[in-house]
Amino acid sequence: MFENLIGNDNIKVMLQNAVDNGNTSHSYLFLGIQGIGKKEFAIELAKTLLCSNNNKCNKCKSCLEFETNNHPDFFYIQPDDKNIKIEQIRNIQKEIQQKPIISSKKVFIFNSADTMTKEAQNCLLKTLEEPPEFATIILIGSNENTFLNTIKSRCTILYFNRIKDEEIKTYLEANKKIDNVTQNILDIAQGSIGKALEIKDKQEQYEDLKNVLDQLDKINQIDLVKQSEIIYKNKEEIQDILDYINIILLKKAKSNYLYTNCIKIVENTKKRLKQNANYDMCIDNMLFNMWEELN
Repeated sequence: MFENLIGNDNIKVMLQNAVDNGNTSHSYLFLGIQGIGKKEFAIELAKTLLCSNNNKCNKCKSCLEFETNNHPDFFYIQPDDKNIKIEQIRNIQKEIQQKPIISSKKVFIFNSADTMTKEAQNCLLKTLEEPPEFATIILIGSNENTFLNTIKSRCTILYFNRIKDEEIKTYLEANKKIDNVTQNILDIAQGSIGKALEIKDKQEQYEDLKNVLDQLDKINQIDLVKQSEIIYKNKEEIQDILDYINIILLKKAKSNYLYTNCIKIVENTKKRLKQNANYDMCIDNMLFNMWEELN
């Protein structure tokens, strides 16, 4: 069922056994960092459950319609703007009461379910308490803390582990024809294939940033700002960039304890940015404070 997916073999076995024995749960909660395949696992499970032969045969009417995104018994829900809202849940509740059209089941996948508002979660709760026999609901999220305890208690929770560096490298080489996967890319990806693919397109910029960090104790402040363009121009990806900076600093801290203080400066910058402090000022302060720490 999951032959084309890598990592989390324990979850593959668990779900395959559940399908084979006919005892899949009515509601699942897939948890783990972004980009490790949670959505792909959910889609594979959905296709299998909807298959007329219950084995993702790729031949039956259900499988063929699933592949063309025309399956009437499959529903994929994602945030409307930034959140999954109560109106979306109410629409799904109407659908979930209707019997399947071409399959014996209906499957509902909520991607980024951790963006559900509390009102939406409370609305969904009623469905999770008494789901129709034919319905399977799969919630996908990265932040467990955003889910109400009442939601979690009614789901079978599966925790997805980070994917090993070697598995990511092998996958990218075999499936994406990427043959120059550096350790730096793997370090930034932190076990996420999705993140590795995003970063690969900006590998040169990340390498430039590493060069800047390598010169922190030698470069002057003006050149430091000039050469840190990637930080100033990538506001949307700043958390990934700051994580990468700390990865580099942590390696350096093994031979120079002053870099430990730089890590604290970066962590403080993360907090200030989450509090909506002025972006450019935060970055300026971070760079200058790290420079002063080392000079």
